[in-house]
Amino acid sequence: MKKQLIPLGIFAILIAFLGIGLTLNPKDVPSPLIGKQAPTLELQQLKFNKSFNTHDLLGEPWVLNIWASWCTSCRQEHKLFNQLAKQYSVTLVGLNFKDQEDYAKQWLKELGNPYKLVLHDPEGKSGIDWGVYGVPETFVIDHLGVIRHKFTGPVTKELIETTLVPLLEQIKQEQNL
Repeated sequence: MKKQLIPLGIFAILIAFLGIGLTLNPKDVPSPLIGKQAPTLELQQLKFNKSFNTHDLLGEPWVLNIWASWCTSCRQEHKLFNQLAKQYSVTLVGLNFKDQEDYAKQWLKELGNPYKLVLHDPEGKSGIDWGVYGVPETFVIDHLGVIRHKFTGPVTKELIETTLVPLLEQIKQEQNL
């Protein structure tokens, strides 16, 4: 009789873990890359047939936004990145992820291009090094090339005002010390 209760007990424990997991916010998953050197990106630029390496941006803070033309949430946050690029002096780098080049170019033509550079990763290989769960994701990288923050999911106006802009200002102050 006791042996028959063991599977029932294991099942009850699994249900409890599932219940706890369902109450967690997936956006709260911390990135193991925070505080570490940003992985090197060596990709082709979308508009130009030349390559880019993250080491090219050492010495300045920058924001990496990972997006795709097929992503509905990316479309929502893209308007905010257009506004951010107009209002603040920030280097935005767009990483077009698992997308077709023609679709990405058309998307930027229709919605505007807030990015200083647009990189293209049609196979999504860079996502492995950066720990990408899905699009959109946004990283803040400081002037030393260290990842300081990660946004999982679309950024909002509130997140830009309360987290992104203050962090960029803090990084610029640290840079000037």
